[in-house]
Amino acid sequence: MAESAVKFLLDKLAPLFENDLQLLTGIKEEVVFLRGELERIRAFLKVADSLQDTDAELKTWVQQVRDIAHDTEDTLDEYAILQSHHDDDHHGRGWYGSIHRLSCCIKNTKSRYRIACDLQTINTRIRVISETNKRIRQKIYDAKRDLGSSSSGMKNWEEDSRGEALLLEKSDLMGIEKPKGKLVEWLVNGGSGREVVSVSGMGGLGKTTLAKQVYDAAEVKKRFKVCAWITVSQSFKMDELLKDLAGQLFRVVRRPLPEGLSSMSNYQLKKLIKDLLQKRRYLIVLDDVWHLYEWDSVKYALPNNNYGSRIILTTRNADLASLTSLQSDGKIYNMEPLPSLESWDLLCRKAFHGDSCPPHLEEICGHILRKCEGLPLAIVAIGGVLAMKDRRRIDEWEMVGYSLGSEMEGNDKLKGLKKVLSLSFNELPYYLKSCFLYLSIFPEDHLIEHMRIIRLWIAEGFIEPKEGKTLEDVAEEYFNELLNRSMLQMALTRRDGRIKKFRIHDLFREILISKSRDQNFATIVKEKNLSWPDKVRRLSIHNTLENMQQGRSVSQLRSLFMFGVIEMPSIHTLFPRGFRLLSVLDLRNSTLNRFPVEVANLFFLKYLSLRKTKVKIVPTYIGKLLNLETLDLKHSHVSELPVEILNLQRLRHLLVYRYEFLFYGNFQSNYGFKFQGKIGCLRSLQKLCFIEVDQDNIIELGKLNQLRRLGIIKLKKQDGKALCSSIENLTKLCALSVTSIEEDEILDLQHLSSPPLLLQRLYLRGKLETLPHWIPSLHSLVILYLKWSRLKDDPIVFLQNLPNLVFLKLCKAYEGDRLCFATGGFKKLKHLRFDEFNELRSVDIELGAMPCVETLSIQRCKLLEKVPSGIEHLPKLRVLEFFNMPEKLMKTLCPYAQGTDYWKISHIPEVYSTYWREGGWEVYSLESFCEGRSNPWISSVTQNHELETRWKGYSDLHIS
Repeated sequence: MAESAVKFLLDKLAPLFENDLQLLTGIKEEVVFLRGELERIRAFLKVADSLQDTDAELKTWVQQVRDIAHDTEDTLDEYAILQSHHDDDHHGRGWYGSIHRLSCCIKNTKSRYRIACDLQTINTRIRVISETNKRIRQKIYDAKRDLGSSSSGMKNWEEDSRGEALLLEKSDLMGIEKPKGKLVEWLVNGGSGREVVSVSGMGGLGKTTLAKQVYDAAEVKKRFKVCAWITVSQSFKMDELLKDLAGQLFRVVRRPLPEGLSSMSNYQLKKLIKDLLQKRRYLIVLDDVWHLYEWDSVKYALPNNNYGSRIILTTRNADLASLTSLQSDGKIYNMEPLPSLESWDLLCRKAFHGDSCPPHLEEICGHILRKCEGLPLAIVAIGGVLAMKDRRRIDEWEMVGYSLGSEMEGNDKLKGLKKVLSLSFNELPYYLKSCFLYLSIFPEDHLIEHMRIIRLWIAEGFIEPKEGKTLEDVAEEYFNELLNRSMLQMALTRRDGRIKKFRIHDLFREILISKSRDQNFATIVKEKNLSWPDKVRRLSIHNTLENMQQGRSVSQLRSLFMFGVIEMPSIHTLFPRGFRLLSVLDLRNSTLNRFPVEVANLFFLKYLSLRKTKVKIVPTYIGKLLNLETLDLKHSHVSELPVEILNLQRLRHLLVYRYEFLFYGNFQSNYGFKFQGKIGCLRSLQKLCFIEVDQDNIIELGKLNQLRRLGIIKLKKQDGKALCSSIENLTKLCALSVTSIEEDEILDLQHLSSPPLLLQRLYLRGKLETLPHWIPSLHSLVILYLKWSRLKDDPIVFLQNLPNLVFLKLCKAYEGDRLCFATGGFKKLKHLRFDEFNELRSVDIELGAMPCVETLSIQRCKLLEKVPSGIEHLPKLRVLEFFNMPEKLMKTLCPYAQGTDYWKISHIPEVYSTYWREGGWEVYSLESFCEGRSNPWISSVTQNHELETRWKGYSDLHIS
């Protein structure tokens, strides 16, 4: 983490040198010295960061370097503010302007002197740090030299807790027989070529234990006479790994080790192993592989000899598992958490020695299991701790359950668990450590929005620029890398498969909070009497302000978050001394009524979220926030933006809209924002939603050539041609939403001759005289939504050849009486919904149409009295939904009422019908409907979050 802080600081210093050090006198020399020393120190930080947990002196040294980096950053930013004021003050004219400039120069001279003194003090600290560099350098060198290797290639100093993983014996790992049987079958019954079987999952799931059970299975031992087990680990050395492998193999085939083995090069070792295995069927286990290059380093020593040889590879890296299996035509087994019942059995086995849980401990044991989230290693470790507790003392059990973070710190039995989970964090490159540690600011069980974290990482400066890519692209790469390392868990996906929300494992979160506290990365306020560090850089307040240390200085504060704070006083009341270095202010979901006036002085503010607040007016001083990149006013009451917004030349994401959740699952997004001004000045904009267009600003949109997401409302027919002209300039556009001013207003979009080739999501609400000719040419299109189109011709004919379409929703889109899905059409479509086709009487699905469709929803088609003909041809259909459809149709599906069409849908797992009756939804499964039950399966929208969430999934204008 110190390496990240120093790298960030060096990046901030770089522009000063690129501009020939345009610094004020007395500061230049200090900055030159500072940069040189930091560059020298950074060379040692990577290793020191990884060793600090095992060495108190190193930990102190890293902490000192981190503090210096933070203090220097604060001083440089104070200098930047001073320079900006200096420039502003010299714009005055006349005699009064001269007097004002003279007064400001006197103040600025004092400020410059103070900043120069601060830098001198920092450089004095740097010199002290540098004097210890020799001793630190020697300590790092000695640590590297002392990295001993054992027979499995593990390092004594590293103690990567493979032993803790192997503690999960067969009796400990519940439900092992099924995955074991599958892996054994893959090994024994595969093809004759060399195949890689990858076992993937986060640390603690029992990958090593499962692999060991398979490795020792009788069927496997019988088929593979030549076997070897190699633990790769984080600190492996290729020559030692190859020598270990060669040693095991020569012992298995009962041949003496070749002379000179210890002095062989890597090439010689690989050739030796390959020659030995060339005519043998072998099984090699590569346990705990972290990186692709580790596999690439050893795979050429393992011949593809057509004897049916196999390699088992365990890894936390999902990408690595996928690549290795693809290269070898192998298979992947993704480890899953234990189900609830098996988790409970395992906890009882460890905590109560196989007895049942006493009734008075059931609640706390349930809480502990929710924390473990099916992680076998965690259940075994915590169960071992609980086994030592007095079953009569419920307070002792609650201490473990509600203080797992501190328990992992101080309890020897849980240190192994922490070590296993911490390995994933410690192994991260420096640029990912900050990103992952940042997740500690979110409350427990909080589902984190994918795009929110992307924008926050960028605002915090965690994302390093890459040529040819936007910061958002790079942040997406960071996110996917954490996901592929099994450190993030998908919680909610969009209809096209993109991740909408994610979460982290509760035990990971405990570790992150501990590390965040130790490294003063973030301060989380949720408990009374919580001690704050001297300098708070990121502050996350959870649920209450009662525990706030009001009035204390937070001048170094960079980020402020509030989660679940009901009564929101003014920011000045909480922090009367202010925080002018703030770069992130996130007050979403608070009871804020007015735009916070304190924002006007936040020169460095990059991210401002007032989402889901009651703010109505954005003041003109928003134009002072020259560094602002994200302005999130979604679901606030803002309906107009001042022209001063044009000063924000760095603005990348502008979200000003809200929609209301109405009956029947409809969404209205008529609430965007008005804007009078040349919005084309905001050339950095990537997301603009939702702007009310007129003849002036619709032309301006064409100047926003960085736009990726654009939402337009209240479009008039006469503006269609101008809009098409603007859209043709938006070559990077990925998502487009256009809504007419009225339901009957025509969307004139036929003039678009060159649509954006990257367009993936298209939402059109308005009357279409004909389907725009350019839509069938959108080969990248994944989501298409048409509403109020009222087409005369069957749109399916024109849309069925879209090669990548996954989600299609049509609402009031067609006035014909028949739809036909032809053979070979919609090859990738997974979700199909059509709604309010008032003339529709029949739907035909030919054999071979929509081979991948999983969900079919038919809503409010009053004349459709039969299930679609050919629905039995949809092999992957899992959900069939009817909404406010004629009961006559439902009766044709009833098996107990001689329904003529029941056989057509008998292969579909979920079939249900929804009706709106007396202010609430009633949802019937097919069985309950046919039996005429008085109590439906689900009723009342206000009482059922699951149903509400389902309808929200139909949002027609959500283009995140």
